[in-house]
Amino acid sequence: STLLDLEYLVKEGNEYHVGLRFLQLGEYARERKDAYRVVEPKIEQLAEDTSERAQFIVEEHGQGVYIYRSTGENAVHTPNSGVGKRNAIHATSAGKAILSEYDEECLDRILEHSDLEALTENTITDEDELRTELGEIRERGYSTNMEENINGIRAVGVPVTHTDGSVIGALSISGPVHRMKGEWFEEEIPDLLLGTTSELELNIAYS
Repeated sequence: STLLDLEYLVKEGNEYHVGLRFLQLGEYARERKDAYRVVEPKIEQLAEDTSERAQFIVEEHGQGVYIYRSTGENAVHTPNSGVGKRNAIHATSAGKAILSEYDEECLDRILEHSDLEALTENTITDEDELRTELGEIRERGYSTNMEENINGIRAVGVPVTHTDGSVIGALSISGPVHRMKGEWFEEEIPDLLLGTTSELELNIAYS
């Protein structure tokens, strides 16, 4: 009744539904950090350049949260990937890219509360194996998702950081296995993401 009085809910017959006032709160949550606003045009450009799906994800309460998403001409639409949706951070390329930049204390805290659920047969569910991969991601600068979140979908992710090294989030590009392979997947997309991230980090630093 209080939420209805405050116009956060609407009543339709005998049912209550989320009201549009929450939309204002959602926009505030997404736009409250200047860095987030700088990301949006880069996501649009990545989707256009690759014709695949591009997204920007941040970590909150040990989960990945979609902040921006754009779909290119050939992008595959997948469930649970809309803005505001949460995902298992250990099973996505963007999530692993973020985790790779965390110090041991922060990583320990997140993994302590994660069951490393298997979403597909390729999901990394062993903590030691995950930590090993995070070290490899840290060295090469980008992560991959080899059908670990959704069967048939691969992705490449790159962390976005402040000049002080703190993590802002991660960019990623995802697409179907039959396209995400070979030089395109192993070299061209990582290079595109790394270049875009470098520009983005400069924009954030001087915005």
